[in-house]
Amino acid sequence: MAGSSFSMFRRSLSLPFGSRLQGLRGLMNYGLSCCVNALLQSFSATWELVDLLDRWNPVDKYKESVPLQLRKVLQAMQSDQTQPAPHQDFLHCLDRNYIRLHVQHDADEVFLSILNLIQQQMSDKALAQEIQSLYKVTMETYLQCLECTYIESGTSFLLSLPMHLKDSHNSLEDCIRLVFELQELRDRDKCYCEKCGEKKPSKQGYKLISLPPVLCLHLKRFRNYRGYTRKLHCKVTFPETLNISEILTAEALSQGYVQSDSQYSLYAVIVHSGDAMFGHYTAYVRHKKDQSWYYADDSNVRQVSWEEVQKTYGGSQKEGTAYMLLYRRTPEGKQQEWSSG
Repeated sequence: MAGSSFSMFRRSLSLPFGSRLQGLRGLMNYGLSCCVNALLQSFSATWELVDLLDRWNPVDKYKESVPLQLRKVLQAMQSDQTQPAPHQDFLHCLDRNYIRLHVQHDADEVFLSILNLIQQQMSDKALAQEIQSLYKVTMETYLQCLECTYIESGTSFLLSLPMHLKDSHNSLEDCIRLVFELQELRDRDKCYCEKCGEKKPSKQGYKLISLPPVLCLHLKRFRNYRGYTRKLHCKVTFPETLNISEILTAEALSQGYVQSDSQYSLYAVIVHSGDAMFGHYTAYVRHKKDQSWYYADDSNVRQVSWEEVQKTYGGSQKEGTAYMLLYRRTPEGKQQEWSSG
């Protein structure tokens, strides 16, 4: 799903020797690697992740280690070389960990797989936990019986927050509200109530406990329809800056939620072009130093405007559409600086 087979037809459009503009290096397309290439650009722009990996002192340096190979390729991407960054070792490492070369992949699934493999394979477990905490959204699960009002609650964690889309126009703000909207469960969907001792009508939902330094939002554009996977090309508008506490009502926030942790600025957009089974991934990333936007299409990297990034809102099958959005928590006073960069 969310395929990469279109990539093999795109290689002739990339610069033959790659390009590097003010701290960004391209990545050659090997074995339908455009999905991984786009994710690597977002990882490289996540300087918090780069810094944590640089702090790591690995004990066992084996080729199958995803965190070790990721650290190597991210270090190479930070260098001043003009040719594409070498990342074949990383691709082969993923292949040995069942993220296969020459296979179409879904960017969100690969993103989550890489983070899970870091957690499993990193020798420094405290540092591995810090890396996971960069992305970890903590939510309270909420289930209330509508007859006796008994409430069951628990805690769940997500490394990317799924955004369900309508077939028509969407705004990211509405998608976020929908995640925390209470759902009534009746008839065949009734849930077991411990107090009543039987299935009863209930209302179910989530409350936000805490947000991470890096907020990954997954726009769920792929939907199963009568046994086939289809892509939603609907429009989804998203802003450069977000304030979650202004989007969600008090009912959607847990009592322990910290309001000052709500300010975010967009710094990476993973884009999918094409259809569900035939497509290509690229990335827009914001540079740390000059705050300018850059577009990375495999080995080709160029500077772009925010207006070009906005073309990924969707609404047309001819244009690439945003598939994953990465926002970085920013201090309140820096919001204007980011939005006008």
